[in-house]
Amino acid sequence: MSAVATTVLVVDDEKNIRRTLEMVLSGEGYHVIAVGSAEEALDAIRNPSQPVDLAIFDLKLPGMSGLEALSKLRSEEGSSPLPVIVVSGHATVHDAVNAIKLGASDFFEKPLNRERILVSVSNCIRTARLSRTVEQMREELEARYQMIGTSPAMQRLFTEIDKVAPTKASVFITGESGTGKELVSRAAHRLSPRRDAPFVKVNCAAIPHELIESELFGHEKGSFTGAAGRKRGYFEQAHGGTLFLDEIGDMDLSAQAKVLRALQNGEIVRVGSEHVIHVDVRVLAATNKDLTREVQAGRFREDLFFRLDVFPIKVPALRERPGDVRLLADAFVANFCKDNGLRPKRIDPSVYEVLAGRQWPGNVRELKNVVERAAILSSDIITVADLPEDPHASPWDSDGPEGDGEPGSASLDEGRLSGARVGSGADGARLSLKDYRDAAERAYIVETLQSFDWNISKAAVVLGVERTNLHKKIRSYGIKRGQG
Repeated sequence: MSAVATTVLVVDDEKNIRRTLEMVLSGEGYHVIAVGSAEEALDAIRNPSQPVDLAIFDLKLPGMSGLEALSKLRSEEGSSPLPVIVVSGHATVHDAVNAIKLGASDFFEKPLNRERILVSVSNCIRTARLSRTVEQMREELEARYQMIGTSPAMQRLFTEIDKVAPTKASVFITGESGTGKELVSRAAHRLSPRRDAPFVKVNCAAIPHELIESELFGHEKGSFTGAAGRKRGYFEQAHGGTLFLDEIGDMDLSAQAKVLRALQNGEIVRVGSEHVIHVDVRVLAATNKDLTREVQAGRFREDLFFRLDVFPIKVPALRERPGDVRLLADAFVANFCKDNGLRPKRIDPSVYEVLAGRQWPGNVRELKNVVERAAILSSDIITVADLPEDPHASPWDSDGPEGDGEPGSASLDEGRLSGARVGSGADGARLSLKDYRDAAERAYIVETLQSFDWNISKAAVVLGVERTNLHKKIRSYGIKRGQG
């Protein structure tokens, strides 16, 4: 173990003990701070300029005792407590028990054994670092699955989650695909008393019907072809925690019956076994199907539906909260740049207007894909020209940059047609509405391109279409540089 940057605080009123510990630890590469009282020790620990990684406290100290100092230290600490080893020349079982209750990592008597000290110090520091790493990973994971939104619809959703999360109630989450049903389930788990226990997600739609029971409840060796060994199912894996059954509407009736039994009695049976296993699992379920219709059609058990539908939560579609698009886009771009080692990128304000005007049938997931693609294509600033064209736009949508602008769309100012009389054809016959639109749009595109010296990106911004879409129009109309 490399201990170059590791600082150990030694607290003992006996000068010889301090000197001995300092020599032993320094010889192994540790940086040692030695003090003779608990008061000095607390001052050293509170000093932000020299972080302490481990403290070794003597129990019997002048003034404040080692146990009193440990108690005071624990009352001041946050989520990452300082590892402390307690030593004493007159230890009792009562002292040892109290030290452990206060969170001491180890306890041993004087005279000190060199090898035991080094092993204990190494183990305590390694364990503390592992705990900090786990906590950091938990925080990063929670940040990754953080829900974003200030709209009234999201505020109502947050309120519902806050109320149901601390309870044992089953939660039934509905909403369109891509709205963030999994995020709701993770938030409910994170805010529940089970937050330190497992969170197990199961995508019922992704598991073949013939394997769903094995995946949920486990199986015994040889229970079916390919069962080479015993397997714990998702219910067992989630014991003490939360099981999230995503797309539960795709589960077959046979598996539904067993899920109902697990919810009612807390009992499961592995495939190929008769042994009943008791599990403590809170089930959260989600679907984008209308389970009421599924029940009426006989594809979903009514008793299971009522068992799951204790506390229903509907996740709003993105089009119901357009004011959140900007917050989401900023967050997605920031995370994407961080994850891919890119410099932070800024989004041009005109991009927010385009994004807010789209319908987003794919909801938040679709928005995430769009802005990440734009981040890849863009320079330091993401512009409208970097956005992919909207595949859902109507060819008759003319209300600004969200329209897809196909030939024939009503997106022009007829007063700027370079004097062309587009109402009649060469033979004097009246043009159809479509031909009129096409001719007007072509003329306007040519004029705009000419005004920007055929700079496609700048012309696309003015025309309110995406760059790739403008290229498509140019090819469609047969427009060439230098031609009217």
